[in-house]
Amino acid sequence: MGRRMFDHAERPWGDNPPFHAPVFVVTHRDRESLVKEGGTTFHFVTGGIENALRQAQAAAGDKDISVSGGADVIQQSIKAGLLDELQVHLVPVVLGEGRRLFDHLPAGTEFECIRVIDSLTVTHLKFQVVR
Repeated sequence: MGRRMFDHAERPWGDNPPFHAPVFVVTHRDRESLVKEGGTTFHFVTGGIENALRQAQAAAGDKDISVSGGADVIQQSIKAGLLDELQVHLVPVVLGEGRRLFDHLPAGTEFECIRVIDSLTVTHLKFQVVR
């Protein structure tokens, strides 16, 4: 998870965040792990995206891991070649400028759309990263 996502959502999630598993927050600011109810522990990783994903995979064992957050942490994962699939939940609400998800990716980065689910309020897009 990106640090900005954590910072913006920590209070709304409250004492029992929805993860119920270890969460590894990619950050430049060191912080002690934060234990919450329901099995969620936030671990703050200052060693880069590769280090965070390595720790997440070790904690997950044979299970898949996911990367949550904004464009920055997703772009880092794609650039490092560590992302297999990308799910985008598109909600038609203007919140501000933000960072564009598909900017600043290596030349030749391609995505194949493998699923679209739409409704009146949200469109769920699932892409496979083409290598």
